[in-house]
Amino acid sequence: MHPILIRNNVKILGEGSQVIVFAHGFGCAQSSWKYITDAFLADFKVILFDYVGSGNSDKDQYDYHKYATLEGYSCDVIDIIEALALKDIIFVGHSVSSMIGMIADIQKPEAFKKLVFIGPSPKYLNDRDYIGGFEAADIETIFTQIAEDYVGWTKAISPVVMSKSEAPELSDFLQECFEETEPSIALAFVMATFKSDYRAELKKLHIPSLTLQSSEDIMAPQSAGEYIHRNTKNNFYVVMKATGHFPHISEPEETIREIKDFIAYQNVTERSDELYA
Repeated sequence: MHPILIRNNVKILGEGSQVIVFAHGFGCAQSSWKYITDAFLADFKVILFDYVGSGNSDKDQYDYHKYATLEGYSCDVIDIIEALALKDIIFVGHSVSSMIGMIADIQKPEAFKKLVFIGPSPKYLNDRDYIGGFEAADIETIFTQIAEDYVGWTKAISPVVMSKSEAPELSDFLQECFEETEPSIALAFVMATFKSDYRAELKKLHIPSLTLQSSEDIMAPQSAGEYIHRNTKNNFYVVMKATGHFPHISEPEETIREIKDFIAYQNVTERSDELYA
């Protein structure tokens, strides 16, 4: 087996020829997709992986300098693409992986066909007339809480970001995912995430993309999703009925339907705001 596939714990599933890559967000691993991947196995070749430092990746290969920015994580994506000689992929990124996927597309555009952003944000920090959802003091508080008591932070944040009080088992599942990450790696990843600003790069994206926005999401507010939609060519914007930052866990059927509807629309050549009317 190729060493990259071992390093990133890559799994290849499904019966189809069209490749779809699912990329997990901060604090999670490929297991976070378990509620939706079965729906794609009959028609797609599904690629799952863990970023170095997450899940069952080879954590001995984690490099704090490399992964201090999102470009380090995009290198993982490109390494996997090259190891498997993938072309015309559909990349589904959750949260910070939305921008990681965008970076990878800009660096290796010939490999990508479509992008799906779930709960994306090009910048988390509020900036003049841009509302990312967080003030600088809020972000510093998060860094401090993770550094001082990561487990305590995961217990407090999981039900808030899941936003599914009637299904506490989903918050428990998310907390377990968070706790699988080494606290120092989690802190480095969250710092790379919250310090990022990829607003200027949005204009470099030309392939069709979908922004899936939860109706209520404290991590990625609608203002962030709307900004992506306004500033990205061929981006389609859907506000879901789902709430919280993890609709692929809390509302898998709605998430599956929106992704498949977008994929099925094969001939997107220019922006059409009426596509999802």
